[in-house]
Amino acid sequence: MKKSNVETDLRLCEKYGYDYIELRLDMLKDYFASHSIQELQSFFAGSHIKPFAFNSIENINFNTPSDWEKLLDLFKFGCETAQAIGNPYMIVVPTVRDDMVTKNEKEVLEDSVKVLNELADVAKPYGVKLSFEPIGNRRWCCNSMRQAMEIIQAVGRDDVGLTVDCINFYLHDKGADIGYLRKIPKEKLFVFHINDCEDLPLGILDHCHRVFPGDGVIPVQEVCDAVQAVGYDEIASLELFRPEYWEMEPEDVIRIGAEKCRQFF
Repeated sequence: MKKSNVETDLRLCEKYGYDYIELRLDMLKDYFASHSIQELQSFFAGSHIKPFAFNSIENINFNTPSDWEKLLDLFKFGCETAQAIGNPYMIVVPTVRDDMVTKNEKEVLEDSVKVLNELADVAKPYGVKLSFEPIGNRRWCCNSMRQAMEIIQAVGRDDVGLTVDCINFYLHDKGADIGYLRKIPKEKLFVFHINDCEDLPLGILDHCHRVFPGDGVIPVQEVCDAVQAVGYDEIASLELFRPEYWEMEPEDVIRIGAEKCRQFF
């Protein structure tokens, strides 16, 4: 939200009864320009709300050496901060570029296994786990839950799992196979993002068309039921990238978000 920051988000999420928060790395960078890690530790020590995941390390695939070094710098910053405040998960996202549509699944699998192992090795001393999030649009090199699950299985580590996001599941094929979500092993489902979207054709539908859960066309209840059916009993993280919401008062977005989500659990 353009009108918000880490301090505001923490205060308002605490006020409206959120149990956990998924903090953005770019916002944390801004926070530390005028605050210390000790201040953040002190807030969580005295508050009900706790950190759950950092969002996100993006474009992890097919990097040049210089881009990989920049990514690692941000990743290490995230790991250090996560360890200091007890944040268990780091969300990592496949690469988006126009040329990703030319990559076949074998190439994507091999590169993803390589980079996920490298990142997990870096994160392990900090006690941080990686939650890999497929993005449903075809411009991302990994864009289906099936493909992501095959990658995670090939990695074969306890500290690398999946993020299931309602709109990303829907963006791939309009959620044609919700039953597939019930095949994800409980121990591999790390993070769940709840949201909804407008009724638009695939190819036009994008992340800017996200709406509050229950205000769109995604069968949110069915998705929630599916992830709960595998035994997932962690958090549902509200993730909205709608420009209209960025212009709203942060308190209104956070209050409405809490009200909209409760109907599904």
